[in-house]
Amino acid sequence: MFRGISSLNLDDKGRLAIPTRYRDELQECCDRQLVVTVAVNELCVGEAGCLWLYPLPEWEKLEHTISKLPTLNKMAGKLRRFLIGNASECEMDAQGRLLLPEKLRRFASMEKKIVLVGQLNKFEIWNEDAWTAKEAEWLAGDDNDGLDELGPLSF
Repeated sequence: MFRGISSLNLDDKGRLAIPTRYRDELQECCDRQLVVTVAVNELCVGEAGCLWLYPLPEWEKLEHTISKLPTLNKMAGKLRRFLIGNASECEMDAQGRLLLPEKLRRFASMEKKIVLVGQLNKFEIWNEDAWTAKEAEWLAGDDNDGLDELGPLSF
């Protein structure tokens, strides 16, 4: 399970250094094999400034779930084309670095400052400015959409 936020920098080659607290777990759970793709929102539209990073076994579970969706369903097709079509396998090197493909860096406007956010079974990688703007939106918002589905969730 991945949790927490880390501020990171991309190097000149477009690599990020995975924080040391995650490296052993990533070695153990996926032998440093990961998949990075575009992040999508609830409408299956790309989330500006954000990528998703999955350990390979978690990605394979997601692929299996998506493969069962009806092929002629418009939203399923959109999800498949966008999420699966933009997916790229990558390997964390011995120094804990991960190269983000240029196409995905461009999609998320990632040049230097990024934020790595643990999301239980995956990470979100955010352009720092996009993360700051999204965080402000969440804090200022009064969007209750989906609140009733949380049921008896208690903290």
